[in-house]
Amino acid sequence: MYVIAHLSDPHLGPIPEARLSELLGKRFFGMMNWIGARRRNFGASTLGPLMDDLAAQDPDHICVTGDLVNVSLPEEFDTGATFLSSLGAPEKVSVVPGNHDAYVRSAMHYHLERWAPFLAGDDTHPHTPVDVDSFPFVRRRGDVAVVGVSTAVPTAVFLASGEAGRGQLGRLAALLTELQEEGLFRVVMIHHPPVGERPFHRDLRDAAAVRAVLARAGAELVIHGHDHRASLGRIPAPGGAIPVVGVPSASAGPEDDRGPGGYCLYRVSGAHGAWRCEMERRGYAPGSSTVQSLGCEVLSG
Repeated sequence: MYVIAHLSDPHLGPIPEARLSELLGKRFFGMMNWIGARRRNFGASTLGPLMDDLAAQDPDHICVTGDLVNVSLPEEFDTGATFLSSLGAPEKVSVVPGNHDAYVRSAMHYHLERWAPFLAGDDTHPHTPVDVDSFPFVRRRGDVAVVGVSTAVPTAVFLASGEAGRGQLGRLAALLTELQEEGLFRVVMIHHPPVGERPFHRDLRDAAAVRAVLARAGAELVIHGHDHRASLGRIPAPGGAIPVVGVPSASAGPEDDRGPGGYCLYRVSGAHGAWRCEMERRGYAPGSSTVQSLGCEVLSG
C-alpha cells in the first residue's frame, strides 16, 4: 500500500513588510483582504496541529496543491520553502503553484526558483532551471506517478482565475498515456479544479479542455485546492469515472464558513487494471479544536 497526503491553500502568514512601490496595484487589494479577513481566519494555530497530525500518519508522499503565499512578495516564497522543507525532503514532497503564487507578473519566477526542488520532475537535471515549460512534471514513486500541472498565471485585479494552456495540455496528454502504458497509478495535481461551477473570476479558463485530456488519456485520481472546501467530483472517462478531490485551506480556522482546516490521505493498493484507492479526510470538525478523522470513502476498486 502507498499512502499519499494532500493539503492545499495554507496562505502562510504573516505578510512581510513591503515597500510602497511593491504594494501598488493588485497587491494593495490583496493586502487589504489579508488585513480585513484572512489574518483572522487563517493561522498557525490551525495549521500547526494539523501538520503534526499529518506527520503522525507518516505518509509515503505529500502533495501540496498551491497558494502557499498571499500577495507574492519575495520573502513569502522563502517562508513557503521553509514550510515545504518542514514537511519532508523534496523527494517526498511535491508542490504545484496556485494563483496567489503567481499574483503579479513580476513575481512569476519566485516559486520556480525557490521551490524548484519540490516541483522538479524526475527527469529534470539538477542544474537545469525550472520554468513554465517544465510543467507538467512527473515523479515516479513505486507504482504511483505524481503529475504536477500548473494553472498559475498572472491576472488582473479582482481575478483569481487560472489556465493550463494548450502547450501544457499537449504534453499532459502524452505523459498520461506513457504512464498508463507503464502501468502506474496516475495522480494529477492541479490548483484550480477542472470540475464544478464557480464565478468566472475564480474559474479555470480551459477547464473543458483539461477534462477532455483527462477523459481521453486517463488518470486514476485528480487532486486540487483553490475553493477552500472539501469536495468530490467525477470526470466521465472510457476506463471509468476519474475522482476529483478538493480539500479545505489547511490554515482555515474551526469557524471558517467554507470549512475548517483539513487534508486528505489516499491509500493506494492493487495493481494496474485493478487499483483500489481509499480516501480519508482528516481535520477539524466544525467548532472543534481537535484534529480527527472525518470519515473514509472508497474512490475506486
